Amino acid sequence: GKIEAKIPRGVRTGSRIRLSGKGESGTGDGAAGDLYLKVEVAPHPVFQRDGDDLKVTVPVELYTALLGGKVEAPSLDRTVKLTIPPETANGSVFRLSGLGMPNLRNPDQRGDLYTTVEVQLPQDLNQAEKELFEQLQEMRNRL
Repeated sequence: GKIEAKIPRGVRTGSRIRLSGKGESGTGDGAAGDLYLKVEVAPHPVFQRDGDDLKVTVPVELYTALLGGKVEAPSLDRTVKLTIPPETANGSVFRLSGLGMPNLRNPDQRGDLYTTVEVQLPQDLNQAEKELFEQLQEMRNRL
């Protein structure tokens, strides 16, 4: 048969959920025992989970990483604006507090969301853009 189970918010792989009275019948017409479900949380296509914290990689254009600006970052229930300071290095991590997983014992508390910057290099530069980058390179070499 089919059994429905309520899965609590913030449940983790390895958690056990007890369904009382849903197990096998006891001996000699005894009451049914309990059924334990062992939870395995499937991987998410966007987020990696670390306890109640979530991790996500955010693509950032080279110009935004150099000059600063805002980018959109996914969180569990909405998209958030992330402020990128000027001269942000590739691999920089920003913590967005309270945007992680709900805590299993206290669902009002949530973990944090850690966003890792992945700087995207511009593709298919035209001749004028290449020349500008070459000028920048020459200026940097003169320093």
